[in-house]
Amino acid sequence: MNKHKSISLADIVFERLENDILGGKYAYGEVLTEARLCEEMGVSRTPIREAIRRLEQENILRESGKGMVVQGITAEDIADILDIRVRIEGIAARRAAEKMTPEQKKALVNAVDLQEFYVSKADPDNVQWQDHAFHEMIYEGCGSTTLQSTLVPLHRKAQKFRRASVEKINRAHESTGEHRRICDAILAGDGDAAEAAMNDHLLHARESMIGQLGID
Repeated sequence: MNKHKSISLADIVFERLENDILGGKYAYGEVLTEARLCEEMGVSRTPIREAIRRLEQENILRESGKGMVVQGITAEDIADILDIRVRIEGIAARRAAEKMTPEQKKALVNAVDLQEFYVSKADPDNVQWQDHAFHEMIYEGCGSTTLQSTLVPLHRKAQKFRRASVEKINRAHESTGEHRRICDAILAGDGDAAEAAMNDHLLHARESMIGQLGID
């Protein structure tokens, strides 16, 4: 991830509010007002309004006339997100194998090493964070702003359900092994193998999550 990217207060508020909604802090149908969010986050209305606007565009919040209503992410949304990722994230892995810099590759290896360590310690919070970091490093390393801007929000929207998945120790071990295979292919500059390994990983993730959600 880009260490030099400037992060504004509005960005911070957006990410925190998005995480709180997707993480279940605010229930589906709950009404959120600007005044309440300003008090809870300790910021002015300007960054709150910007965050609300962005979340409304992503259909995570909906204007009701009395405030913003939490829409969150439904099981059907997750199924759609996974279907989209299965179809395009392999392309990002292929591009990453072709374009990642040595520094980016080193960071990717570190993310997998740390994920293996936290799986061994049964630490789901840090397992999830390293999973998040691993995928976003690939999005950035693929060299395509179109792929990155498409995949980043989809990956983040699935976080609530990713957490349930990584808490299952067998799936956490499997997922980490799949990440290692993707990483090895990228390090070798093998675009075919990287795409195939990513597709395999996402199909397994889809199967695991859809099973949890109880939908076809």
